Amino acid sequence: MRRALPCLVRQWARRRVRWPAPAFSLPGPLFRSLFRTLLPLLSACMLAGIALPASAATCPWPDWDAFKRTTVSQDGRVIDASTERQATVSEGQAYALFFALVANDRATFDKLLGWTENNLARGDLSAHLPAWIWGRRTEGPDAGTWGVIDANPASDADLWIAYTLLEAGRLWKERRFTALGTLVARRVLHEETAVLPGLGRTVLPGPVGFRLAPDTWRLNPSYVPLPVMRRLAVVLSEDSAWKAMVDSSARLIVDTAPRGFSPDWVEYHKGRGFRPDKATGGESAYNAIRVYLWAGIMSPRDPLRTTVLHTFRPLADYVLAHGHPPERVNTETGAAGPNAGNAGYSAAVAPYLAALGHTDAARAQVERMRALAAQAPLGYYSQVLALFGMGFLSGHYRFDADGTLIPAWDSTCPATR
Repeated sequence: MRRALPCLVRQWARRRVRWPAPAFSLPGPLFRSLFRTLLPLLSACMLAGIALPASAATCPWPDWDAFKRTTVSQDGRVIDASTERQATVSEGQAYALFFALVANDRATFDKLLGWTENNLARGDLSAHLPAWIWGRRTEGPDAGTWGVIDANPASDADLWIAYTLLEAGRLWKERRFTALGTLVARRVLHEETAVLPGLGRTVLPGPVGFRLAPDTWRLNPSYVPLPVMRRLAVVLSEDSAWKAMVDSSARLIVDTAPRGFSPDWVEYHKGRGFRPDKATGGESAYNAIRVYLWAGIMSPRDPLRTTVLHTFRPLADYVLAHGHPPERVNTETGAAGPNAGNAGYSAAVAPYLAALGHTDAARAQVERMRALAAQAPLGYYSQVLALFGMGFLSGHYRFDADGTLIPAWDSTCPATR
């Protein structure tokens, strides 16, 4: 009952309950009235975290409901329907797990986690990092069958999965998620990082294929959201490597954008530092758009926030001048391509603009995203960017300075509009 009392107060505030008139004693009718008032509230508390902590209150989130309806299968697979393979990537599963936690949608979370473990991690996520891509095979002797297409894991997905499991364990008081998240994070550390001379312990995009030469590595700035990296460093503080990766991640984000635009991919050379990626020519496009998104959702109390926000001011200036983000930019010259970014791009830059104080410009990007979505359904990736961006701006979640996730359902739901 000691734990139930604060919950009763919250339930009373939420439901605007009219309490029985005060009295110095509790005669029969008044006692029965008080009992009838308290009983449903106490029941709600039992369902909202006292006996069943995974079933707390939820906040209406129409964008998440639409994503589940159009993009998530009944068994928990996030499908990119725009591809011939009807592909599922580990990144999509990771993001959907995060959104399910933000929505306090335990049923969908369990389905997503089960599908990921059974189909991408060979049935055991504690023993195997998830394969990067799964879908309809279109080549070779297995053409026409369904299964893993590329078994090499992707660290951006793995970091988000570890982070989300750890936060789910804390918020839902589920030790199994905490343990599993810890094991996934340890595998990331052991299989998807390396000590780079002059940079320190650094996240690699995956276990295989990103050490181009004995003194050259290929990296991706969008793979290391600083709130995620900070939280892992706190929760797994017994290993100082995670703190070192916060520092190397910040350098990867800031030092690779000399003209204010983040590259999709970059090379790191021993003794020479960051250099343009030979394969993509230092282009900024569909990977890098996430870097601005991650910058925009950082906690105002994060000590790196001001530096990161300032780094990408040229991107903000472009949006202010043109009314849209560019689809592609040459990061060596700062020259933008002729095409405007799609609806997902606008959703991604809106939190960044808001963080800089450009509230009218942020609102304009939200309106642009909604208008484009009304013209044609958003694809998988744009939906994901929209859920991150609009979910943040609408108050469904935020991060504390140490990366702690603060979902709206754990305090007060945002006002519906």
